[in-house]
Amino acid sequence: MTKNVNITDNGIKISFTGEVKKQNIIKMVENCNSGACECMSDNTKHKIEDIKVSGVDGDVKLDLTGDITESEIKEALSKSKVLN
Repeated sequence: MTKNVNITDNGIKISFTGEVKKQNIIKMVENCNSGACECMSDNTKHKIEDIKVSGVDGDVKLDLTGDITESEIKEALSKSKVLN
């Protein structure tokens, strides 16, 4: 799976391509929203205003809206138990 993190005008867009299932990304977001993961600090979680998952298996997009940095998101992705 390839993960590309890009800064947008209102947050971060992550593109997952290759061996990725949309349902796994949705599960990762659900874990984050419910507090069932420890991949990012509470401080970073509070900065995220909105999360949207789009695309299809093999090409999934995750749009994060908020005052978050690329490094915060890359660190969280590296810690995700769903992705790794």
